[in-house]
Amino acid sequence: MKARAFDYRRVTSVAEALDAYAGCPGEARYLAGGQSLLPALNLRLDAPDLLIDIGRVDALRGIAVEGDALRIGALTRHAETLASDLIAAHAPILTEAAAFMAHPAIRNLGTMGGSLALADPASELPASMRALGASIEITGAAGTRSVAADDFFRDLFETVIAPGEILSAVRVPLARPGTRMRFDEIARRRGDYAMVGLAAHLALAGDAVETARLAFCSVGPTPMRAPAAEAALAGRPLGPESIAAAKAALADDLAPDDDDTLSAAARMHLARVLLGRVLAALGDGHRQAEAA
Repeated sequence: MKARAFDYRRVTSVAEALDAYAGCPGEARYLAGGQSLLPALNLRLDAPDLLIDIGRVDALRGIAVEGDALRIGALTRHAETLASDLIAAHAPILTEAAAFMAHPAIRNLGTMGGSLALADPASELPASMRALGASIEITGAAGTRSVAADDFFRDLFETVIAPGEILSAVRVPLARPGTRMRFDEIARRRGDYAMVGLAAHLALAGDAVETARLAFCSVGPTPMRAPAAEAALAGRPLGPESIAAAKAALADDLAPDDDDTLSAAARMHLARVLLGRVLAALGDGHRQAEAA
């Protein structure tokens, strides 16, 4: 199929993009990497009157440390996330997650802002942002506001972004000493959507877990935190007993539905397997760091 006819406008500033959206008498969409929007247009699942190309807006680019956070521009491509030394140093979950995202052709065009704005619950980045405790910068006619990643995702493919607003950047708190983080997923083939994915972010004080943030993808309508499993880890050494407790507590956190690809029971089993795998790897990494 081919997309329905639409007008196209390329802009070079956020202000110009907002004006173009406000001036459209019908429906408008912002175009960044286009890896989700263009297939939707061609399948006629979306049919805007105006496509506003924001790919040349320099203000939406850049990766830099600002104060106590790493600021990542919304137009940062997945391949740039994978290659960035700053991201690898301060938010390695994102480096690991980017390696799982589709294939090189898509990673070379897809953007961080586009992935987060789409809010696909099977995507790696939304879960990673919740695990990191990131905040999302959203720019509109009234200015720029910041929304915690935990509050950003409302429902399936739904976020707090209002019509006309642009996701402009992400701010990730800089990792403190004692922080351990990891992303992993289980998929049928590399590059496929994950059957289950997990972003884990732990703060350790000595041998004990001080705080834990666990965020799953592909187990619900949004990226899902696991508060009961997090609580099972807090205040305890990261070892077989605490890992087993966290896996048992996961039943209170997740309730996936059956679908055409996987049963709910199978998805829960994979979630427990993945949680055990990720936590064991973090525990091994902590012990090796302590020995060094």
